[in-house]
Amino acid sequence: MTTPGIPNDLVLSTACFGSRLRTIEDQAFAAVAMGFRRLEIGLSDAPPVMNGFEDTRRETGIEVTSLVSGCLKPRSEKMASHQLASTDDDEREQALNSVRRHVQMARRLGSKTVVVSCNSVVDRKLNQESDDLERRLQREGKSEELVEKLRAHVQKVQKKGQRHVDHLCRSLHTLLGEFPGLTLAVEPGQQVDDLLSFESMGWVLGDLHKHGLAYWHDVGRIHQLELHGLAGQGQWLDAYAPRMVGIHLQDAAGTEFEMPPGRGEVDFRLLAEYVPREAARVLEVNPRHGRAELLASVQYLVDLGF
Repeated sequence: MTTPGIPNDLVLSTACFGSRLRTIEDQAFAAVAMGFRRLEIGLSDAPPVMNGFEDTRRETGIEVTSLVSGCLKPRSEKMASHQLASTDDDEREQALNSVRRHVQMARRLGSKTVVVSCNSVVDRKLNQESDDLERRLQREGKSEELVEKLRAHVQKVQKKGQRHVDHLCRSLHTLLGEFPGLTLAVEPGQQVDDLLSFESMGWVLGDLHKHGLAYWHDVGRIHQLELHGLAGQGQWLDAYAPRMVGIHLQDAAGTEFEMPPGRGEVDFRLLAEYVPREAARVLEVNPRHGRAELLASVQYLVDLGF
């Protein structure tokens, strides 16, 4: 097991702490005690209390490498910052303002990277079809016939979501223009009706990579898509690893994700081959997993070359 306090090159997401530690100060000291020297401000049930961070940074040398958009308010089904692709002008402006606040916080913390996600395509009929197909998958298992239906459904979602993709590209272009030097990274969805599917991710990156948009890989999300018979880790990495600036590392088994790496089904050897050396490697597991499990995960990842 990794010796506490021995520095490692991984980043720890504050989402790993859950409600155990509320202040960034406590989170930073806990991270350093486990050997981490870098943090990501991840999603949480409540925003972290930022008091005392400057003193903590001077004392520990901790660095904040990235911030996940959506962590400034309690979790909900429709976070404001996830509405960048909305066809509603007011929702889209609220989303832009939310991401702007995240960028401002990132700058105060010394980070230049903000990770953004998007919600599902908003269409009641398609959303209901998605739910029905996912329930069938859980009930019947992954048959060839059902996988074909899921893939056909994703194509319908992509066609319906073209307007959303256009709005998303405009929103991201606006943010990239407003914040020169910012690294804005998009991560995929995990449901069959999410806007940022394998194909639409390619459209968005193809349109905006020259303006500085980057890709952020999420192991757990892609595992969920792979369970549906959709593009898996290898396909996403083949296509988008050259544009990757970071990865959320977690394991998964069946429908359970946010597990410590090494505890589930994910092929981390494959991931180690693809992830660019300069990409941030962020450990992001469910808060129910404690210090010992985090340290064991670090050792597992380090042994694989992360």
